[in-house]
Amino acid sequence: MKFNYKNNSLIAKLCDLDFRLLLVISLVSFIGLLLMYSAAQGSLHPWAIKQSIHFLFGVGLLIAIALTNIVFWYRFAYIFYGLSLGLVILTEVMGHTAMGATRWLNLGIIKLQPSELMKITLVLALSRYFHNLHINNIRKIAFVIPPVLLVLVPCALILKQPDLGTASILLAIGGAIFFAAGVAMWKFGAVLLLALIAAPIAWNSMHDYQKQRIIIFMNPGSDRLGSGYNIIQSKIAIGSGGLFGKGLLHGSQTQLSFLPEHQTDFIFAMVSEELGLLGGITVLILYSFIILYSYRISLNCQNFFGSLMSMGAITMFFLHVFINIAMVMELVPVVGVPLPLLSYGGTIMVTVMFGFGLIMCAKIHNTPFEKDKIIKFYLNN
Repeated sequence: MKFNYKNNSLIAKLCDLDFRLLLVISLVSFIGLLLMYSAAQGSLHPWAIKQSIHFLFGVGLLIAIALTNIVFWYRFAYIFYGLSLGLVILTEVMGHTAMGATRWLNLGIIKLQPSELMKITLVLALSRYFHNLHINNIRKIAFVIPPVLLVLVPCALILKQPDLGTASILLAIGGAIFFAAGVAMWKFGAVLLLALIAAPIAWNSMHDYQKQRIIIFMNPGSDRLGSGYNIIQSKIAIGSGGLFGKGLLHGSQTQLSFLPEHQTDFIFAMVSEELGLLGGITVLILYSFIILYSYRISLNCQNFFGSLMSMGAITMFFLHVFINIAMVMELVPVVGVPLPLLSYGGTIMVTVMFGFGLIMCAKIHNTPFEKDKIIKFYLNN
């Protein structure tokens, strides 16, 4: 089969966009805007208006990425990874510090968080590496070392910021792509064993507040007015919503500001309080559709790069959803992971929309391609 480089019709590509997926993404984002309106006690300021702008910019970015030839992302995967890694390193030198963490670069107009970009560029770099790797070499340890370094180097830098949540997501994304690429299961077992052996060392190297989060996870009642306050208020909000919820603008935990960060990290607790169990289940169904539908796109890709790229992008989305919802329900320790499409924030919106753009790009340009055809594309462009 020939790789089609001639399909440059913008209208044809626009028609190939997956509007079903885009519709569900837009619906979840609209629910998020309603929640931000309620969180601001019936005002579009300060969150709903800004988030609307974030979403519209994200949709434009999604479409632009989806229409870009997939070979472009293959060609510049390592360059994008290197640029993101450089920004993470630059953050160590001249980053903006807030709440005890140095995670942002102050660009004047916006504060950029390079670790978020790292999630996307890591997906691209690993997808390109395994696309080029011969099937017989995937199970050889020597050929696994380079992609392991691609994962561990940014993780180590991000842990220093400190940002345990993002570093954990990077590790999980890497693990998912390794698994999809065909890395032998015994290697995962070996890594898990090493992690267990290194656990005491990791514990001693953690910051005090990170240790406190784990302690509170085990016993949130031990510090009700301190480190355990957030999760206790979250559970009260979730439990008080009942079946149908108290209604927008009527959630006592939210409107009286008992629930902290209700527009960002703890927004699912607000969903449960104001929209009830049915509202929470509806959100979960919408998320499930997005995740399962995107995994289906990945599995149906006819080129390995596109398959791994879309697999990594939707895994990133799934991890954010799982960790955030599990966090507010006290199933995992509290970490700073927002709920994509619902939580307020420009960086997470752009990152998620970038990922969906890559997924749609893999679907639109779903044609096999090999190295010689990639080289020919380079020469012709």
